[in-house]
Amino acid sequence: MSTKSPFLEVLDLIKENGGEALSQCFQCGTCSATCPWQDYVSFLPRKMLLEARLGLTDFDSSDIWRCVTCNKCVQRCPRGVPIIDFMRSLRRAVTSLGIAEVPVALSGTLRNLTATGNPMGEAQEKRNDWADGLGIKQFDVETEYLFFPCCVTAYDPTQKNSVRMIADILLKAGINFGILDGLNCCGESVRKCGDEALFQSLVKGNMSAISTHKVTKIIVNSPHCYQAFKNDYPDFGAGFEIIHTTQLLSTLITGGRLTFTKPINGRIVYHDPCYLGRHNNVYDEPRTIIKSLPGTELVEMQGYGPDSLCCGGGGARIWLETPKNERFSDTRLQQALASGANKLVTSCPYCLSNLRDSKLNHALPEDFVILDINELVAEAL
Repeated sequence: MSTKSPFLEVLDLIKENGGEALSQCFQCGTCSATCPWQDYVSFLPRKMLLEARLGLTDFDSSDIWRCVTCNKCVQRCPRGVPIIDFMRSLRRAVTSLGIAEVPVALSGTLRNLTATGNPMGEAQEKRNDWADGLGIKQFDVETEYLFFPCCVTAYDPTQKNSVRMIADILLKAGINFGILDGLNCCGESVRKCGDEALFQSLVKGNMSAISTHKVTKIIVNSPHCYQAFKNDYPDFGAGFEIIHTTQLLSTLITGGRLTFTKPINGRIVYHDPCYLGRHNNVYDEPRTIIKSLPGTELVEMQGYGPDSLCCGGGGARIWLETPKNERFSDTRLQQALASGANKLVTSCPYCLSNLRDSKLNHALPEDFVILDINELVAEAL
């Protein structure tokens, strides 16, 4: 049994799990002022950093799970404090010490991931059921790319159409790709909620399958998978190339390998996913795609690019219920409507899910639609 006080135990665990940069914070408050929560509820990352540095243990349990890891505070912090790493380490510390509990909804998701390797709790052997009838081959030594679709698009019936369209586009463009059975969730949101052991278990399973099949290039349709494979998996020996579908499609279009025949008439506004934009600096490629579609006009809404408002799904919050008056995606939908667009397009399954849920709370024009960017490309083909 530890003889340390709870104060020192919290501080030590935070430092051990990625929050060792606490001392860099000089309490300027930029993070709190930058955080999108400021327009909804009182949430003060600056205060949490100070409390953690002092080893205090009376954290507000709702605050612990509030961070959406949108990366805005990290980009603007004058000292470069890795605040997301701190939030992740704080969650791991307080849950392992029993100071705070994992919210019920998130706890259920983690149980599903432990049991089946995916957040929905679906049978692992059904992961590639979305591909039935498309003629997609299993990955082998002659295959250039592994296609790794997000769990949401693989299992959620409301998004399966999107992933089927992506695959169809790749087939039409002559991309040599395949899929693999037996893969797990990438684990990105698992790590953000502080369950490092489960994250590493998911990584181990995926790395085993990927290494066995000698995969060197992976196509992903989720910015969260992109983040995990590109920035987390190298810590565990990964050396493969990662490409998001918007990057690949942009290259195919500029290289003349995709030709559009059907006009997509309308004004299109694009929502930048945090994990594609602020986390990985992919802003131009989706706009290149949209501008290339015949009959389209790209418009921007309030807060785009690095200033884009998060949909609210990052940091494992996609698996939590957010009260109606606290949903970032509601505000984002209002900003999209104010731009005069009749099509709101994004490139992240989490963003798509949240924005479509917000559509239920608004009286929208009949011709206003919310689409994954791949659905738009497939229509133009």
